[in-house]
Amino acid sequence: QAELVESGGGLVQAGGSLRLSCKVHGILLSSGVASWYRQAPGKMRDLVATVVPDGSATYADSVKGRFTISRDNVNNMVYLQMNNLKPEDTAVYYCKIVTVFTGQNFWGQGTQVTISS
Repeated sequence: QAELVESGGGLVQAGGSLRLSCKVHGILLSSGVASWYRQAPGKMRDLVATVVPDGSATYADSVKGRFTISRDNVNNMVYLQMNNLKPEDTAVYYCKIVTVFTGQNFWGQGTQVTISS
């Protein structure tokens, strides 16, 4: 059974940076598509960034140039480096893995990110 554990959230001022981490247990990250989503209060859960097994990444327009997703297949870790944070980035951030061969979806429990103005 897979388990994803996020960490690194917190409270920072606008313009600051945070690095989120997602530790993947029970499945091989090398065979999965990894994504970060976020959900603000009262809003839908939105896709923030995705990185495929070869390391290619895509981003939501709202975070392009500020956020960087990366993966460490050896240590089964996914990261989201967030720079120049804005109050509108405030949300619970979730890590998600989709296995390439079986199409199974696995989610973490989320980590709160709060940006003060």
